[in-house]
Amino acid sequence: MSFGQNIQFLRKMRNKMTQEELAEKLGVSRQTVSKWELDVMYPEMDKVIEICKLFSCSMDELIRNDMNVSDEAYSDIRMEYVEPFRYIRYAVVSTEPEDDALDHVKKWAKMLKIQNPEIIGWDFPVLSQEQINVFNMHGYVAALILPDNVTETADFMDIVNQDKQKYIVITIKDPMIAPFRLIPNAYKVLMTHMHINRIPHKEDKKIISCFEKEYFVNGTSYMDVYIAVDEIES
Repeated sequence: MSFGQNIQFLRKMRNKMTQEELAEKLGVSRQTVSKWELDVMYPEMDKVIEICKLFSCSMDELIRNDMNVSDEAYSDIRMEYVEPFRYIRYAVVSTEPEDDALDHVKKWAKMLKIQNPEIIGWDFPVLSQEQINVFNMHGYVAALILPDNVTETADFMDIVNQDKQKYIVITIKDPMIAPFRLIPNAYKVLMTHMHINRIPHKEDKKIISCFEKEYFVNGTSYMDVYIAVDEIES
């Protein structure tokens, strides 16, 4: 845990703000900011308050917590518009639902004769406290993206349509090396970036609020993590 590392992390998460830019906003020299980040010296209380206000964080978070949740496995954060698409989904609630849900939609892809299926997934939040706390269960939804040439599905497959939507995205390299650390932290990195830059999260029943998509490039596994964001009015 380092106060200086927290300032450096917050600065970089704020659209890669430079030391000079932060110094100008706080009315100090670049050398002063550099000394803060090296833990050589610490700012006066009024500057601490200004830093917290600038980065929308609490004093406790800035001084006591380790805010740096980034990792070499992560790409730079970016914004993407996801074009409209259709999908069919399957939800599983169990102690390990991910594989079951994914295997199910892969079978659907074979049934529909879809080659190289595009599959996404997300946590299924509608669980009781008993399921979570007593039985250690959680839910997962896997969805098969339907290509344009697939016009008919089985009666039990409900087709869902999603309109064009803006997402904030980060890519994880080799996510399954440490999935229980890398994937949750990827969401944390995105949400921290959104909080610092005041980017609102969009929650709407008509769109997928957040999801993951795993794929391979030259034999290497990657996963894109998406969180829906609202357009900010100028």
